[in-house]
Amino acid sequence: MKHKINLLFVLLLFITSACGEKKAAQAPPPPQVTVIETEAREVVVPIEFVGQVFGAEDLAIRARVEGFLEGIHFEEGSEVEAGKLLYTIESQPYEADVAARMSRVAEAKTTLAKTTSDLRRIRPLAARKAVSESDLDGAVAAYEASIASVEAAEANLRAAKINLSYTRILAPISGIIGKTQAKVGDFVGRSPNPVILNTVSNITTVRVEFFLTENLYLLVARRIQQLKKDEIAEREKGEGVELILSDGTLYPEKGKFDFIDRGIDPTTGSILIQVSFPNPEQLIRPGQFARIRTVAERIKDGILVPQRCVSELQGINRVFVVGSDNKVKERNVTVGPTIGSNRLILEGLKAGEKVVYEGLQKVADGALVTPTIASTETAEKEKQ
Repeated sequence: MKHKINLLFVLLLFITSACGEKKAAQAPPPPQVTVIETEAREVVVPIEFVGQVFGAEDLAIRARVEGFLEGIHFEEGSEVEAGKLLYTIESQPYEADVAARMSRVAEAKTTLAKTTSDLRRIRPLAARKAVSESDLDGAVAAYEASIASVEAAEANLRAAKINLSYTRILAPISGIIGKTQAKVGDFVGRSPNPVILNTVSNITTVRVEFFLTENLYLLVARRIQQLKKDEIAEREKGEGVELILSDGTLYPEKGKFDFIDRGIDPTTGSILIQVSFPNPEQLIRPGQFARIRTVAERIKDGILVPQRCVSELQGINRVFVVGSDNKVKERNVTVGPTIGSNRLILEGLKAGEKVVYEGLQKVADGALVTPTIASTETAEKEKQ
C-alpha cells in the first residue's frame, strides 16, 4: 500500500513539472504599441484672450428736449444714413417759445430805433450847450443798453430755435440702428437721465476690447512691436491677429492692434487693449463675445507630441520612449503650452525618438514591446 502511494506521488510530480514546462514554453509575446516619431520644426505658440465686440462707432440717441414722442420714422434693425429723420417730439411748446422770442427781438429793435433817434437829436444840442451833459449821457446809456437788449433777445431766439430743432432727432452717423426703447406717446428727454431712445452703430469695422494683466500686457506689447516690424511678412504668411467666434469658427478677416490704454487700472491690475477687424459682410455685431488669438512666440526647433503621450505623476510629467532594442524607457520631460491636441516639449526629448502613443496601459520602464509607427495621416492630424 505504501508503495502505491509513493508511485502516485511521483506521477503527480511529473505531471506538474510537465505543465510548468508547457506554460514556460507558451510565454506571451511583447505587447503591441503604437509610437509617434518626433521631429524638430518651427512651432508657433499662440495666445488667446476673451473680449467683447463694439462697433467702430456706437452712438446713443437721446432726446435733448422734453416732450411727448410723436413719431418714429425708421425700421428697427435697418441701416440708416447720417441725417435721416429718426424721431419727432411734439414741437408746439417750442414753436410758441420761438414766436415769443421773436416778439421780444422786435421789441428790442423798436427800443433801439427810439434810443438811436434820441441820441442823434440830443448830440447836436449838447454840442451847442442847448441841453445838459447829463441828458447826453443818459441818451448814450439808453442807446447802448438797447443794443445789448437786442443782442440778448437775438441770442434767446437762437436758443429757442435750437430747442425747436431738437424736436426732430436725426441719425448722427450712417450705420445699423437697433430696437427703439420708447413708444409713440411716451414722455422723453426728462433730466437728469433722459431715456436712451436707440443706438446707431457703424459696423463696417468692429472693435474687440479685452483686458490684460500686467505680465500678459508686457508679452502682448512686445508682440505688437514685433508685428509692426514684420507686418508685411506676417501678411504674406497669412498670420496676424485672429478672431474666434462663439461657435468656435475662425473669422476670415485678420485684425490689428490699434489701441492700448494710457495706464493700468490700479483697482483691477489690468489694462485695456483694443483690436479692430474689417467687417464687410456685417457678420459681427456689437455685444458679441469672441476670442482673440495671436502668436506669443516662435520656437525654431520645437518638439510636439500628442497630449495623450504625456502623463503626470505627482507633478512630474513623463513620456515612454521606445529605444532601438524595443525596450521602453520612462523619460521625465519639461512641457510647454498646449497647442491644439499637442503638447510642446521644452526639455527631455529630441528629434527622431519614438514615443508611445497608443498602448500606454501596457508599458512600464524596461518593458519589451513590439512598436508600430503611427500612420502618416494620424501623425499629421496630431501635429495640426
